[in-house]
Amino acid sequence: MSSKSRSRFQRLQARIPVLAAVMVGAVLAGATATMPDGRPTPTGLEVPRWVSLKSSEVRARQGPGLDYRILWEYRAAGLPVQVIAETREWRKICDPEQGVAWIHRSVASGRRGAFNGTDAEIPVRAGRDDQSPIRARFSPRSLIALEDCEDGWCRVRARKLKGWIAQGAVFGTQTTAQCDAARPAGEAD
Repeated sequence: MSSKSRSRFQRLQARIPVLAAVMVGAVLAGATATMPDGRPTPTGLEVPRWVSLKSSEVRARQGPGLDYRILWEYRAAGLPVQVIAETREWRKICDPEQGVAWIHRSVASGRRGAFNGTDAEIPVRAGRDDQSPIRARFSPRSLIALEDCEDGWCRVRARKLKGWIAQGAVFGTQTTAQCDAARPAGEAD
């Protein structure tokens, strides 16, 4: 072996531990997302997390598979639901009425939404405080697109209108699990 080849080989040997450490770090970083029982999530995404329903006809099942009984059907595209557990193909969700069910991953979207589950209008403000002018009112039992939340306020949009709503006023903005992941699907809270 020539001295040039030998020095390249030695440099390569010196890099192997560094490359191995980087690869182990990447694997460990991907395994940080866990479900409530401590197991890593199959997707590598955090649980709980918010998604919305893609379709106006989404079947809620008792378990993660087509052979499980249909419990009910959601009829509201854009409805925010919280993923509280998951398999590779199925998501166990919590809905605005605290219902727990399983849906297939293909009917869930990463787009965020907010739901006004109250009987009162919620002001959509120009800024992130209660003194900002009201731009619109978020109607009871309605949906709106959610962009992000910060400092207790969430930026929402409806067509060309953009504004802020108080984070705790709607369903779809909470940072903690809204249903117990251990609760069987279809059972009352």
